[in-house]
Amino acid sequence: MLDVLAHRVYRHLFLAQVIALIGTGLTTVALALLAHDLAEGQAGVVLGTALAIKMVAYVGIAPLVGAYASRLPRRTLLVSLDLLRAAVVCALPFVTEVWQIYVLIFLLNACSAGFTPVFQAMIPDILEDEEQYTRALSLSRLAYDLENLLSPMVAAALLMVMGFDVLFVLNALAFVISAALVISVILPASHPLEEAPGVWRRVTHGMRIYLKTPRLRGLLALNLAVSAAGAMQIVNTVVLVRSVLNLGEKEVALAFAAAGGGSMLIALLLPKVLERVSERPVMLLGGVMMALSLYLGWLGPSFAGLVGLWLLLGAGASLVMTPSGRLLKRSCQPEERPALFAAQFSLSHSCWLVTYPLAGWLGVNLGLTGTFALLGTVALAATGLAALIWHAHDPMALEHEHAAQSHTHLHYHDEHHQHEHEGWEGPEPHRHSHHHSPGSHGHVFVIDDHHSHWPS
Repeated sequence: MLDVLAHRVYRHLFLAQVIALIGTGLTTVALALLAHDLAEGQAGVVLGTALAIKMVAYVGIAPLVGAYASRLPRRTLLVSLDLLRAAVVCALPFVTEVWQIYVLIFLLNACSAGFTPVFQAMIPDILEDEEQYTRALSLSRLAYDLENLLSPMVAAALLMVMGFDVLFVLNALAFVISAALVISVILPASHPLEEAPGVWRRVTHGMRIYLKTPRLRGLLALNLAVSAAGAMQIVNTVVLVRSVLNLGEKEVALAFAAAGGGSMLIALLLPKVLERVSERPVMLLGGVMMALSLYLGWLGPSFAGLVGLWLLLGAGASLVMTPSGRLLKRSCQPEERPALFAAQFSLSHSCWLVTYPLAGWLGVNLGLTGTFALLGTVALAATGLAALIWHAHDPMALEHEHAAQSHTHLHYHDEHHQHEHEGWEGPEPHRHSHHHSPGSHGHVFVIDDHHSHWPS
């Protein structure tokens, strides 16, 4: 898997991602301590509100950035967002009111909502080989899991010798280093995007591609399964360990680590699996595993049992999330990747925006046993829906018919635009009016300006 790091550009970007993630993990710990200082007994409310604001920023900002990312130089955009994140984090130690935390958290995560989809959409342009790209996806999954495991431990060690304010400064430094690593390499140029009339059409472009593609609608259903399982684990682990099992903080940390461990194990094994098996059965298996882990939680497990359930849950989540980039890559034209990755970022976090408060509310009002059962049912129903929407026979090339069409847009001389010119029109891509005659043919099919609906 590590052989993909021999690619210099990807290696620098991967290191930028890892360093930024570790820094963000430090800020998560520091933010909890800051909330306690400002709100004391209401710290949980502050953190819960901050988490909701984070999700709102993710859902609302990502499509806006995705709409215009193809027009902007990638390196300039990524570096600017890294430096903005550094500035916001540096401001956090100086807050004196809770509302200031909310404003800064929104700004911080608005920058992340712009950075992450653009970063993710760029990797397929750097690693064009499918096997290498799959290894990169697994490494990215490992990076997220290691951040969840290592950042709290690093924060605990640092807090023994310094105040939590310094953690914010270290996070800012991490973003600056991330920006420097991005500057150190030449990134592939953005693919010019065909003009979409109107701001709203441009902003919703990625969403339309996503929701009109059956395999991606299946992915959205699986995102709901991941969020249902993940919300149960993230929101209620502390309650399960401390209040139900009457154990200490060490056991809480071990329980959280179990989910990360299960996810890491799958991320290491998955590249080899995907060489032999397609994404659909792998991802559906992940959904079933998550539902099973929640249903088993209905039995009221011991601590060892809970660790086993969270290992199973983390493994199932990784089976769903790790291959998702492959589905997005093959479901759009290269120039539309930023918009489509932004749509995935926004829609997947919309699921979390629902399941986070649902897991908390059910835990308080229905009890943890009922919460396990209900969220397990949500995960299983979502997985079943994905199996129905995403057909087992999912070829890339499809036979389809075209109606006659005349329009003007930015284009290359590709399979849809073979024609002679009467004069010089400059380098490709270029723009002029042209006519498509009716007919039928077969090719790799994606939703775009020439294919507005999936063939029945």
